[in-house]
Amino acid sequence: MNRDFRVWAPFAKTVELELDRQRHPSRRGLDGWWSAEISHAGPASSYGFALEGGPVLPDPRSPWQPSGPHGLSRLVDHREFKWTDHAWRPPSIASAVIYELHVGTFTPHGTFEAVIEKLEELVNLGVTHVEMMPVAEFSGNCGWGYDGVDLFAPHHAYGGPRGLKLLVDACHARGLAVILDVVYNHVGPSGNYLGRYGPYFTDHFSTPWGPAVNLDGRGSDEVRRFFCDNALMWLRDYHFDGLRLDAVHAFVDSSTIPFLEQLCGEVREFAARSGRPCLIIAENDRNDPRPLWPVGRGGFQLDAQWNDDFHHSLHGILTGEKTGYYSDFGTLADFTKAFRQAYVYDGGYSAFRGRRQGRETTGLAGHQFVVYSQNHDQVGNRAQGERSSRLMNPGRLKIGAALVLLSPFIPLIFQGEEWGASTPFLYFTDHQEAGLAAAVRDGRRREFSHQGALAEPAPDPQARETFERSKLNWAERGASVHAELFNWYRELIRLRRAESALTDPTLAESRTSQDEARRWIVIHRGPVTIACNLADQPQRVPLPAGLRRLLLASAAGLRLTRLGVHLPSDSVAILKRAA
Repeated sequence: MNRDFRVWAPFAKTVELELDRQRHPSRRGLDGWWSAEISHAGPASSYGFALEGGPVLPDPRSPWQPSGPHGLSRLVDHREFKWTDHAWRPPSIASAVIYELHVGTFTPHGTFEAVIEKLEELVNLGVTHVEMMPVAEFSGNCGWGYDGVDLFAPHHAYGGPRGLKLLVDACHARGLAVILDVVYNHVGPSGNYLGRYGPYFTDHFSTPWGPAVNLDGRGSDEVRRFFCDNALMWLRDYHFDGLRLDAVHAFVDSSTIPFLEQLCGEVREFAARSGRPCLIIAENDRNDPRPLWPVGRGGFQLDAQWNDDFHHSLHGILTGEKTGYYSDFGTLADFTKAFRQAYVYDGGYSAFRGRRQGRETTGLAGHQFVVYSQNHDQVGNRAQGERSSRLMNPGRLKIGAALVLLSPFIPLIFQGEEWGASTPFLYFTDHQEAGLAAAVRDGRRREFSHQGALAEPAPDPQARETFERSKLNWAERGASVHAELFNWYRELIRLRRAESALTDPTLAESRTSQDEARRWIVIHRGPVTIACNLADQPQRVPLPAGLRRLLLASAAGLRLTRLGVHLPSDSVAILKRAA
């Protein structure tokens, strides 16, 4: 079939296309784009580009890298796949329960198709949206995915383009929407050939993970086009229902129309043309609600943002940890503020940061924030990758689940959390270059060196064992203690849907009280009340009169009295006011 192979290489003097081991000259066109029209390109043809007689490099927009990021690109005809989701419409974001998973560790086989075998488990739990950690081609066979380099190519070890389409189609067949985590603030170090093609990066700024993307300098129009086209590709060719944008606070952009505004606008236009909604959810470390504001108010109209303050304040009261960023949190009042207003730091001084942090969320709705008791960062960035099941007793795990799943926000569950998985989620990589592998090991070691000589060293991220240890052990899912926690999560999700007050996104409707000395919290959401006893002994938690209907309790031994509810230690009860 005839095909026009195009690549943007504005500084190159010559560009050759290598297709199935034959070289073809390319013609320079406008704005630094080169093209070569070939009549014999087959659906499985391998190709790459040679700049000024140099080595053959993969296509920056390669749709498939079957041999990894250093190999040749391969063509993909997206028309060949037979989708079955023509009548699919995703659930509303306001009713979402998101499940974050990592393809490589979610199942023993670690592939897209292997995930399909477990989808009924998620349906049974009550999940509405599956959020996949990044799947764009990265170095080696295993990794978190945040060091992707071929952003248009689904990772070869997961099953490539066909495997990903099968997974998305299977999710839709089971009523599950699918969100993809994408990384546009940096590109990984191994297999990153973008800089050889053009000014994809800037020398003026850097991110903690590598050179910053050129979003506002010379040549940035095409760089921004590259990332916007990538976002649209996932939505169009792979039928994703939304994107989660990694670390938008790392975008350095002084443009009159910021990249994030352009990206959100183009996604909304695509959604309007295609007739199906497409979510945009962002990670934003600045506690800045402005990207959520409507365009007319000066915002970008994102659908939601992750809320770390909710996590940090919840983790602080459940574990008592005070190291690192947890030093800013720890009181019950911190958490109840997060429950009512989303952010704890909404303009106040942060001792950890040494400056003021955040902005008030006035006028925003609960479903514009995603909350969690665990996620890939909060587990995997610990030296030992400990889950909450290693840090809390079963009673506190149930309290944490109740406070997340019954909040006015969008709840997110991290894979295995729902049954208290005992396996860690560690940081792992599979870089093939010895120097890079050594640098990653040293960097991980330095990151946790402050913990002292008695601290257990972080596992080697390059060791295969580190990856294997991070895989979920589905066999433990049926054990009594794990099954009990799973049923608790399922009942909380069922209750969230059954009681309209629990899906009311109006933050002003949540009223809270707490006693720091006695360690109890009471939260009222309309007629529904959540009472938590975080003390190490049973006690009476005062409640208003009229709460006589018990909806759910995490432990036996609860007693309703005229003045409140008598709760066992480390337990939670959900009650409803009599009609």
